Amino acid sequence: MTTDRSFLTKLSGLGSAPRRYFKKELLPLLADLRLAIVLLLAIAVFSISGTVIEQGQSLSFYQANYPEHPALFGFLTWKVLLIAGFDHVYRTWWYLALLILFGSSLTACTFVRQLPALRWFTRNTSKFYTQPRQFQKFALSAEFDSASLDEAISLLEKRRYRVFRSGETIYARKGIIGRIGPIVVHVSMMLILIGGIIGAMTGFIAQEVAPSGSTFLIKNIVDAGPWAEPQFPKDWAVKVNRFWIDYLPTGEIDQFYSDLSVLDNDGKEVDRKTIHVNEPLKHNGVTLYQADWSIAAVQVKLNKSPVLQFPMAKLDAVGSRVWGTWIPLKSDLSDGVSLIARDLQGLLLIYDTDGKLISTVRKGMSVQVKGVTLAIADIIGSTGLQIKADPGIPIVYLGFGLLMISTMMSYVSHSQIWALQKDGKFYIGGNTNRAQVVFEREFLELLDQIGEQQQTLDSNIQLAKV
Repeated sequence: MTTDRSFLTKLSGLGSAPRRYFKKELLPLLADLRLAIVLLLAIAVFSISGTVIEQGQSLSFYQANYPEHPALFGFLTWKVLLIAGFDHVYRTWWYLALLILFGSSLTACTFVRQLPALRWFTRNTSKFYTQPRQFQKFALSAEFDSASLDEAISLLEKRRYRVFRSGETIYARKGIIGRIGPIVVHVSMMLILIGGIIGAMTGFIAQEVAPSGSTFLIKNIVDAGPWAEPQFPKDWAVKVNRFWIDYLPTGEIDQFYSDLSVLDNDGKEVDRKTIHVNEPLKHNGVTLYQADWSIAAVQVKLNKSPVLQFPMAKLDAVGSRVWGTWIPLKSDLSDGVSLIARDLQGLLLIYDTDGKLISTVRKGMSVQVKGVTLAIADIIGSTGLQIKADPGIPIVYLGFGLLMISTMMSYVSHSQIWALQKDGKFYIGGNTNRAQVVFEREFLELLDQIGEQQQTLDSNIQLAKV
């Protein structure tokens, strides 16, 4: 029987071992400020690396920009980038693990340090000082031969202190919101972390280049989280009604615009907006940004032919954006000219097969080229759209909003004042957690008022004796 009882005792001890380890070892470690600082620095460093190193690019891009010989900094090659996950930093298991560990540290610090401290500051019944020697520990304290506890309470209430009384002792405080501020800071940072993790796991980024008048489905996904598929648009498409560019008198681009319509499966327009840089279209949690532009095609007429459309391709040019196409002038394709365009303002350069500039022409005009009348009907532009879906954004915004509020809350000083009336003496002392100079000035003014009341009381007593 004794053996059985000993076995059960050991068994229950084994069952409580993980709880003891969590409470006495793991929880204090997570709540350690030094660990939180190290984790925050690590997150900052890897976040910077994700900003410096291009994310979500193709294999050929990394091979061209991070070659093995010579390796960047002697070790950073495309193989290292891909193996370590630096091509998608914010979705790697180790980056998410850092976020979760940092969130755990914040949570532990909140429950181990912040909440107990707040409970102590709000537990007013245990805050009364009943011995004169307790007032000696304050940097700011005073002793009066006689003073009224009721008058002190009145003076404190006028200064917006919340006063608690127990017999011949009082405790007063104000600015308790300053003690709540750090807790709200932790909550706001937790929300930011949660929103970031949700966005990394369920969000996606796509890019589309669509000519004016075309309709497309969002399929060119360049980066997506492992749980992002439900966010992909499946029941609506986007139509580019028109794309155009406004130019400055100097010829530089002022702004480029895209008139976009969202179409359902039946082709019915359910949303429409003209977007430009910093003014996107948002639909069903997906945001379409104006990011780039291109020239898609040129429409021409040769003599009396119908309007013919030729696609234009971007050409490699140093320091400029140039698009070109080749226009056949004979049915057997034995001769033709090249059309070169730099923008959508309508001017095209015409080159022969030897690369010699032979003429220029504008949209809506015609020119004679090798016995053929070449008329430019239109230049069709393409809009470059960056498309994002991030379900965690509202949570992140909420977190940042609370962070700003909590920062202001943390600047509020938490001031405390104690007073005791005992053996014909009046003792008073106080402290604050910040704005020490302001509190000292306030405390000295309070002492002056109490001293004046004492003088008045002494004068009344002397008159009564006379």
